[in-house]
Amino acid sequence: MTALRTLNGRMILTMIISAIALSSAAAAKGQARWQPVPPLKDPALLNIGFVCRWQSPCITRQRAAMRSSLRYVKSNRTPAWKIQLCNRQSYRNGTRKDWIGFNRCVRNPSLGRKHARR
Repeated sequence: MTALRTLNGRMILTMIISAIALSSAAAAKGQARWQPVPPLKDPALLNIGFVCRWQSPCITRQRAAMRSSLRYVKSNRTPAWKIQLCNRQSYRNGTRKDWIGFNRCVRNPSLGRKHARR
């Protein structure tokens, strides 16, 4: 009976040690894999941060709109004139890009090409 308890105790101790080792190895692997890019080296995030004044919900919406609009432009072959028009309309203060406005503009079916004046 005593030998059985010793064996159970060793097995439990071995299982606890292996669980700790595996979890710490997984945590170390996850930490090494995920390294965020600093905002100064990511111009899109830097622009969005300035537009949103670094408020997290606004940044999330802007990034989602950026991904959505870029996916839409890529998949639907949006004409160059429409992209240029929406680029001009979606700037804030002439320097900052508002991706939500760009996304809405690109997807707007009522926009038409303006004819040049003669």
